[in-house]
This record gives sequence, C-alpha cells and structure tokens, in this order.
Amino acid sequence: MKTKKMLFLIAILSLVQFSVSAQISMPQASPSSKISQQMGLTVLHLDYSRPGKRERKIFGELVPYGQVWRTGANNPSTLEFDTEITVNGQALPAGKYALYSIPGKSQWTVIFSKNTELWGAMGYDSSDDALRIQVPAQKLKEPVETMTMAFADLTDSGATLNLSWDKTQIGFRLESEVDPIVMKQIKELLIDQENDNPGLNFQAANYYFTNDKDLTTALEWISKSVEKDPKYYTVHLMAKIQAKLGMKAEAEETAKKSMNMAEEANNPDYIGLNERLIESLK
Repeated sequence: MKTKKMLFLIAILSLVQFSVSAQISMPQASPSSKISQQMGLTVLHLDYSRPGKRERKIFGELVPYGQVWRTGANNPSTLEFDTEITVNGQALPAGKYALYSIPGKSQWTVIFSKNTELWGAMGYDSSDDALRIQVPAQKLKEPVETMTMAFADLTDSGATLNLSWDKTQIGFRLESEVDPIVMKQIKELLIDQENDNPGLNFQAANYYFTNDKDLTTALEWISKSVEKDPKYYTVHLMAKIQAKLGMKAEAEETAKKSMNMAEEANNPDYIGLNERLIESLK
C-alpha cells in the first residue's frame, strides 16, 4: 500500500515539474525595445514595449482618453539618464523614471514616476510623480502600425522624444547643461594651467569656433596646437577660424596646407573640405 502511494506521489511530482519546465517559445505580441542615446554630456536610456495597431482604433478605444496609461505594453516604459535634465523647461533630477501618460483628444499629460516596479498602470499612485507636463497631440496623415518612440532633433545639449502610434504623435524636449561644464573644464585644464598640450588646445579652439565664442582666443589656441603637432584636421580648423575672422589670404594658404597633408594621408574627406573652403573664399 505504501509503495502504491509513493509511486502515485512520484507521478504527481513529475507532472508538476514537467508543467513548470515545459514552455513553448513564441514571438512577443509587443516586442521590447531598448535605445541608448548620447545627448551632449548625458546618456539617455529608453526601455519600452511596442504594441501593434492590428486594425484596432487605438486612442479613445483601446487606450481610453482621460485614464492613466502605461505608455506602451507590458511593464511601463522607462527613461533613465545620468545627469539632471529639463523636460520642456522643467527640471528633473538624474535617475530612472516610469513614463505614464493620460491621453486626450488634443492634449496629453506625460508623467515621470519614481515607481518603476509596477505592472502596467495597476497600483499607480500620483504621490510617486516626479514631474507632470502637458503636451499637444498631433494628428498624423498616415497611421503608424507599431508604437514607436524615438529621439529626434538632436543638438549638443538636447533631443526631442517622440511617440507615434496609429494617427497620433506627441513629443517633448529633453535638455541638459553643457556649456558651463565645458567652459569650466577649459578654464581648469587649459587656461589656469597655461597648458600647451596640442590636443587640449585643439579641443578648446574647436569648441569656441563651433559655439561662436571668442575667435581671437580660438585662433591663439589652434595656432599653438598646429605649431607643436600639426595634423590635417587641426590645420583645417585653423583655416576655418581665420576665414571666419575675415583673414581670407591666410585662410586660403592654411587650407592649401591642410589639403596637401590630407592628400599625403589619403583622406578624401578633408581634401574635399579644404577644396570647398578655398572655393568659398573666392
């Protein structure tokens, strides 16, 4: 009798173990997507799931107006960044946030929640909100089949995060401080130490040129870099600075020097850049 009972228990345990371990690999209904984007000196990490339209009406039906939505499928979408940023001009500390939203016909509320551990919007509590913003909802001419979130309009200090699905698109602007941090480094590493490192001088000159700062100072720095360690790209920057300062004859001579160096290095990109710079000086 005991033997029969033991065999019965073994059979039951075997069935339980089989039911737990046996799984069928199937494609996800809403595939996950992870995007990392460098924005100035900040790294943005976006993690979200991408549901499909599948001939359904999305906003106003599948996703009701006026209710908190996980902004995707499965777990709420999350956005993580390693420095303080602003979202449509409002400050948000570095960290990881769940992206909830309240869709509306003409306007959405986008919510950055400090609670990233929920499933969907179940258990959402507004006391966890770190920030709420209002954004306009734009109508698209053609429907977007799969919900898409993407970074666009990148600059040295900002990016726009767009969400598109069905015939609706929203977007909001993310920005981070860059100039004060770079200028502090230039002061500490270059100016205060009177550093003649050619790499640092090139970097500082390039930053000043790109950001329309003091070009006379930029020319001093790039001249030091070229004098100590001339490269076709540093000489080309020197020519561009001279050109912007109105020193056309000097810029043309410098550009020709850079072009010769680029030819020796077999770099067609800089050959073309110098040719176009010389042509613009005529």
